Amino acid sequence: MVYVGTSGYSYDDWVGPFYPDKLAKSNFLQYYAERFGCVEVNYTYYRMPNAQTLAAMSRKTGPEFRFTVKATGELTHERSGRPEAFQEFSRALQPLIDEGKLGCVLAQFPHSFGPVEGNWDYLRWFKDQLPGLPVVVELRNAAWVCRDTINALGQMQIGFCCVDEPRLKGLMPPVAGATSPVGYLRFHGRNSAKWYNHDEAWERYDYLYAPDELAEWVDKVARIKAQSEDTYVFFNNHYNAQAVQNASLFTELLQEADLST
Repeated sequence: MVYVGTSGYSYDDWVGPFYPDKLAKSNFLQYYAERFGCVEVNYTYYRMPNAQTLAAMSRKTGPEFRFTVKATGELTHERSGRPEAFQEFSRALQPLIDEGKLGCVLAQFPHSFGPVEGNWDYLRWFKDQLPGLPVVVELRNAAWVCRDTINALGQMQIGFCCVDEPRLKGLMPPVAGATSPVGYLRFHGRNSAKWYNHDEAWERYDYLYAPDELAEWVDKVARIKAQSEDTYVFFNNHYNAQAVQNASLFTELLQEADLST
């Protein structure tokens, strides 16, 4: 199964381009879930989630809907090594687990997290702290791109997050493949000019993919799908609902290619 959605859904600048003007913010997710089959929950990077909030979100979606949840920054950026933090994070996911709606945990590591022995040890430890949960890692340093990384992630049953982003030195290239039962792809946009030189964070993701740029990924998604059980595709170019436009268009391209979504 290929699921297509966006990275987050609760953006004020989506009112008008996507959400109706008078739609209450509390109804955003229900409206979104009527049009897409999954969402990447990103607020959990900034603060530890709780079970009550995720249960309430789940109630606004249908039984086939899927959530992927980004790991809290303490687990991926601060890396404090507190087992209690992993336990708290896991408990918060329980409503989604119980309802069969958890796609995976997304662990996005910073560019400074390179392929050195201590970081390999941390990846192994990270997976061990979330027993039974599917984990996908987004590695942002291009030094990870080699066959050894793919093999090792496969042995650890950690998924590899493929990305589309600006073709800048040191950033991840558009590698396509899966190393676990969960395939994953994130579209960050190709705004090279604003990737490093921006005043506001959203400027980095201010980009609308052209149809031919998305078409480049259709065969690659087929490859990811062939190597996994479920594949998740998320658009993170969220400014002004551009992610919604591209997610809808990419869904059409996948359907034309007979890739079930």
